[in-house]
Amino acid sequence: MAPIAVGDVIPDGVLSYLDDDNKLQTVSVHSLAAGKKVIIFGIPGAFTPTCSLKHVPGFIEKAEELKAKGVDEIICISVNDAYVMKAWAKTYPENKHVKFLADGSATYNQALGLDSDDTERGRGIRSKRYALLLEDLKVKLLNVENAGEFTVSSAQDIIKAL
Repeated sequence: MAPIAVGDVIPDGVLSYLDDDNKLQTVSVHSLAAGKKVIIFGIPGAFTPTCSLKHVPGFIEKAEELKAKGVDEIICISVNDAYVMKAWAKTYPENKHVKFLADGSATYNQALGLDSDDTERGRGIRSKRYALLLEDLKVKLLNVENAGEFTVSSAQDIIKAL
């Protein structure tokens, strides 16, 4: 499948999370992004070095600046389950704005064409590392990393484009 591109409307999909009572909840991507300016950044896996030490912290640190530039929602998606995503989110107590949502079976990343088969390395289907900027469901910016790189999908890269 060809990956989503600038100018496309993102497909709807269902992501999951655990609420404050640790009950599994689902949310549609369209309900989060319709009529809003939204950043969705995809990461290969929770608790992995680049994701945990660079990608996520950058969005947490720059969240206020992104909000000041008109961003309504900042969403982190990973091919992990909702339990892992909640545990990972708790490792960032300073976070006030980034939502951690699970795409447990990679269904949404596959719908975007931004999945990566890492089966040979024992990790199964994952998300590519990317950041996209949406305005009312339409892709305005899409930065996808080459495997193993972190050069175009940071919060700072999005700020430069806003």
